[in-house]
Amino acid sequence: MGCFWLYYLHLDLLVVGHQSKHSLHNRGDSPSSTATAQSTTAQSTSAQSAGAQPANSKKLSVVTTIFPEYDWVKQIIGDTNSADITMLLDNGVDLHSYQPTAEDIMKISNCDLFIYVGGESDAWVKKALSEATNKNMKVINLMEIMGDSAKEEEVVEGMQPEKEEEGKKEEEEPEQDEHVWLSLKNAQKFCKVIADDLAELDPANAQKYQENVTSYCNQLASLDTEYANTVKSGKKNTILFADRFPFRYLVDDYGLKYYAAFVGCSAETEVSFDTIAFLAKKVNELGLSSILQIESGNGRIADTVKKTTSAKNQKTLTMDSMQSTTTKDVNDGATYLSIMKKNLEVLKEALN
Repeated sequence: MGCFWLYYLHLDLLVVGHQSKHSLHNRGDSPSSTATAQSTTAQSTSAQSAGAQPANSKKLSVVTTIFPEYDWVKQIIGDTNSADITMLLDNGVDLHSYQPTAEDIMKISNCDLFIYVGGESDAWVKKALSEATNKNMKVINLMEIMGDSAKEEEVVEGMQPEKEEEGKKEEEEPEQDEHVWLSLKNAQKFCKVIADDLAELDPANAQKYQENVTSYCNQLASLDTEYANTVKSGKKNTILFADRFPFRYLVDDYGLKYYAAFVGCSAETEVSFDTIAFLAKKVNELGLSSILQIESGNGRIADTVKKTTSAKNQKTLTMDSMQSTTTKDVNDGATYLSIMKKNLEVLKEALN
């Protein structure tokens, strides 16, 4: 049922000896900011920025759930070498199916800054934070920063509906689309919040963090302009995904239309004949030369759609939603900006 695949974990035994409640500083309504990191531990990716740091200085501990948050922190930290940064989802397991280990919970419990998305996939976070031992921890919830700008998950024409869960009687409220990091405009907001919190936690490097986030947000804004120009000059204004569709925030930023097999948080893997037939019909009607999928796609649905079209000669292109970025990808040089630039090149081809 949508992204809500995770259940509350029984974490009482994971944080031993700490039964008292602590007040955490939750940030969700300020301007934003960015960062990233590289280096690994056994079960999560930890990154230290290069640069000089006095030997007796205690580094900040920053824990992030997903790769974009991790990379934003790294960019803001820059060469200050002032923080150890951990990315929990570092082995290719995406946000919708992740469940934290006992070690992950302990990392969160003791960190100075914790950053998470805040959608239904993060239902486990409430329990984890209730057991936190660092009462001065700052917490950033991306969905809270979005506020009223957060979008409901959208079912467009031809999209395969979700199967109802057994025993489900009451109608649920609309689910929010949690893939907020795929908007360059949103990324700038998030980065400014991150920089502000880092500055509060580490006043000695506050000016450097603000300088770094200003420079980084300028790069994000420049790429945002490139996206807008690409869409404006494109021959088509519609893209078609034979896959899940997590790019709602991105297409809405630039006024693009889309069709897709499933919503972004769908748990479905089997596509119906009606959905295949509808998508193939749209490819024919719109004269599309490409069919898209996300990075975890195996091409099977795209290939079936292609074989059902009249021309049967469309390319299968892949856009990266950064839901499965691994430690290896980070060590090989992947950054939020580099992936969004590659997505732009894919989009250029799909629109022309």
